[in-house]
Amino acid sequence: MKKAFIFPGQGSQSVGMGADLFHGFSQAREVYEEASAVLGFDVAKLSFEGPKEELDSTVNTQPCLLAAEYAAFKVLAAEGVGPDILAGHSLGEYTAAVASGALSFPSALRITRMRAKLMQEAVPEGQGMMAAVLGLSAEAVDEICSGLQSGYAQAANYNCPGQIVVSGEAAAVRECMDVARQRGAKRAIALQVSVPSHSRLMEGPAKKLSEYLFLEAQIKPLQVPVIGNADAIVLSAPDGLRAALVRQLSNPVRWEESMKVMQAEGAGVFIEVGPGKVLSGLLKRTLPDAASFNVEDRASLQKTLEGLKALGA
Repeated sequence: MKKAFIFPGQGSQSVGMGADLFHGFSQAREVYEEASAVLGFDVAKLSFEGPKEELDSTVNTQPCLLAAEYAAFKVLAAEGVGPDILAGHSLGEYTAAVASGALSFPSALRITRMRAKLMQEAVPEGQGMMAAVLGLSAEAVDEICSGLQSGYAQAANYNCPGQIVVSGEAAAVRECMDVARQRGAKRAIALQVSVPSHSRLMEGPAKKLSEYLFLEAQIKPLQVPVIGNADAIVLSAPDGLRAALVRQLSNPVRWEESMKVMQAEGAGVFIEVGPGKVLSGLLKRTLPDAASFNVEDRASLQKTLEGLKALGA
């Protein structure tokens, strides 16, 4: 039975994330020490103590999430549990790249910090927006976006059946929310982010990121395949991974398809590695019969280890 590791993206962060594993495992402490040395600030202190507003700033959220996820990955490795296939939701794709052996942890920290700065600088505060639409099909949301009168917005995350995230110009996203409610959406919720990720508004940052990833970043052959979330395809070569990391910045995250591809590739058990259970919830909506676990602290680690043993995985 193949094990799939899945890594969450921005929105899963919270003050205190990673602290329990940090205090329980030297492998986690080493990750945070390395992250702090690379980034020049105390990653553990900001992650464990906040303040929340500072942690929620995109330039801090992305590297801090990467550290929390990689620390949990290293703890699992120390317990003898490794992946057969990997995927990460948006930012989480960088953790997947590190876990695959393709990207070093220090390089991933620097790239995610740069990525976050490019994203924040691309669209002035208040001009971009994202919202989750619940209870409508992907086709219905795409149709709404194509008919907006107040500007540009598009589907940014095809997360699972009945959950689509929309991204774009603030006025257009608000119009999309109104129309979605009129057409029977259960809910349309503005997300607490100011950067309209996974939309064409990120094409400028994507171009700059591409120049760095292709000209300067060292990416090695993948030791474990990664499902690229922009195209829901299996990545196994460095240039394919580079292209995927660029594409996902200005293209939708095809998470529902990615989970189905992982299952088709033989994944029988899924482990969400990092803070929260967002991806576990999406998985249950997409593949209700799949076995799933999460690892974010010592209690969830123990539950996962016991569950894997019971499954013979």
